[in-house]
Amino acid sequence: MRHKSLEESLLDLEQDGQLVRIKEAVDPYLEMAALHLRVFEMGGPALLFENVIGSKFRTASNIFGTLARSKFLFRDTIAQTGQVIKLKNDPMKALKKPFKHLQTGLAAWNALPKQYSHLPNNFEKIKISDIPQIHHWPMDGGAFITLPQVYSEDIDKPGVMNANLGMYRVQLSGNKYIPNEEIGLHYQIHRGIGVHQQKANKKGQPLKVSIFIGGLPSHTLSAVMPLPEGLSELTFAGLLGGRRFRYSYEDGYCISHDADFVITGDIYPNETKPEGPFGDHLGYYSLTHPFPVMKVRQVYAKRNAIWPFTVVGRPPQEDTAFGDLIHELTDEAMPSEVPGVKEVHALDAAGVHPLLFAIGYERYTPYQSLKQPAEILTVANRILGTGQLSLAKYLFIAAQEQQAISTHKESEFLTYMLERLNLKRDIHFQTNTTIDTLDYSGTGLNTGSKVVFAACGSPVRALCKEVPAVFKALNGFENPQLALPGVVILQTKAFESYQQVRAEMERLNTLLHEADDIAQVPLIILADDAAFTAKNLKNFLWVTFTRSNPSHDIHGINSFYEHKHWGCDSLVIDARVKPHHAPPLVPDPEVTAKTDRFFEKGGSLAHLKNK
Repeated sequence: MRHKSLEESLLDLEQDGQLVRIKEAVDPYLEMAALHLRVFEMGGPALLFENVIGSKFRTASNIFGTLARSKFLFRDTIAQTGQVIKLKNDPMKALKKPFKHLQTGLAAWNALPKQYSHLPNNFEKIKISDIPQIHHWPMDGGAFITLPQVYSEDIDKPGVMNANLGMYRVQLSGNKYIPNEEIGLHYQIHRGIGVHQQKANKKGQPLKVSIFIGGLPSHTLSAVMPLPEGLSELTFAGLLGGRRFRYSYEDGYCISHDADFVITGDIYPNETKPEGPFGDHLGYYSLTHPFPVMKVRQVYAKRNAIWPFTVVGRPPQEDTAFGDLIHELTDEAMPSEVPGVKEVHALDAAGVHPLLFAIGYERYTPYQSLKQPAEILTVANRILGTGQLSLAKYLFIAAQEQQAISTHKESEFLTYMLERLNLKRDIHFQTNTTIDTLDYSGTGLNTGSKVVFAACGSPVRALCKEVPAVFKALNGFENPQLALPGVVILQTKAFESYQQVRAEMERLNTLLHEADDIAQVPLIILADDAAFTAKNLKNFLWVTFTRSNPSHDIHGINSFYEHKHWGCDSLVIDARVKPHHAPPLVPDPEVTAKTDRFFEKGGSLAHLKNK
């Protein structure tokens, strides 16, 4: 079905039993987010809040809460959209078989944006304070937009076909923002809007920005899509939505006619204000830092507009379903985007950006006697230099060989890697480099390190299937747990300083360096809570890769340097919480308890109570 509005999309979900209307009055301060989190965890429906305290507008959440729901919304267009993405990477297919791909070409043509001369009649001017002020986590600095479509144009190449549409969080209130006059924009250094702002700054001009909220679900998804070079987000939005993106200009600002809300304004050169804290998708708060401030020009709302939102936090959350759908649409395009790669998987459980699994082709060694990573090291550099993949800290890359492996079978892939890694040869660091803005494991904002683990060939070790005896009698290292074959978690005292760690590593090395069965344990994790870390794969991935900075927190048993290369016999990752880390997200228990009323008899969600 090709929807014409957000409301039409929600009615479609309701008719299919995938949406529930919340008729009770709901507080946008924490309660609305707490209810969303609870329903998402249950695998529940999309929610339409009809009575929002402090605002006349309705809100909706969990719209993309499952992959099946997302695919249902785009059921009539998703197949052709995937075909267009494939053709964008291999246009010869269309030239060789033009009639076979005729419908795909027509779909792409019909997706081109359509300009109008004036605003729609059903738009009204409102204020920022009229918008539902949704406060998601207890320590958040104010109300935030969590599903924005932030639109900006290249000052040297104006127009929608060269524009950028991105999902950058927006702070509506709090901190030092002047109410109704200023809002905050937070975006990472590699984003398209940053390039646009830099160009405007050099000319001493403000950057005109429009923020669209709501509209067709395809518009929301397009703002987070890693599209092939030259494929416009607005074209993709029309393609996936089956409806051309409709827009006009008002005082030089682009206005989406399909959006439920539009905020226009300017970012002036070198003007920043403190933004944050904000509970983010790594499962921790991103802290307060100076980010661009947007001077609000106008705020528009469609008649009977609906404000969509989500809640981000420790994965999995609703944005996990975004990632799953993106993978389905773009996975086959990856080899064209990054030559030499078969597949790349950003692990949601580790917060997406910190950890990548990849498979590449190894064609540089035609002689069977030489079996060591070569081409996949080149592929690794390509991966770490591509778009959002460049934010990764840890990259595990294996060569594609006769044995079938998949990066999406996460425990199996990691086991495959650990069986084959030559820890004296196959560890490659990049230090003093950029990482995710939201990741506080590094040495400063955007600053940290990366490491590549590359493996090919036959296994070089057998992995232990239970904790070896030597780990059960280590003074100062307690409660050993097996997280995966060959991966032992050790619990030790809280991290105090890196000087303390050096002494701990010397002691651990003394205890283990001559142990016979240490060869079966290529990976040792130091944790604050070994039982929690080893409880399941998700805990292991989250703790290990969100709480460590490779250059500072990787150590080794029998480690050495040779010609500036570092290696070891067994790898040690210190995944304890450090003083400079951001605090983890913890819901307010009183607010969570208040949401019980929705599930009690007569409540809007009573039918979910026993599910």
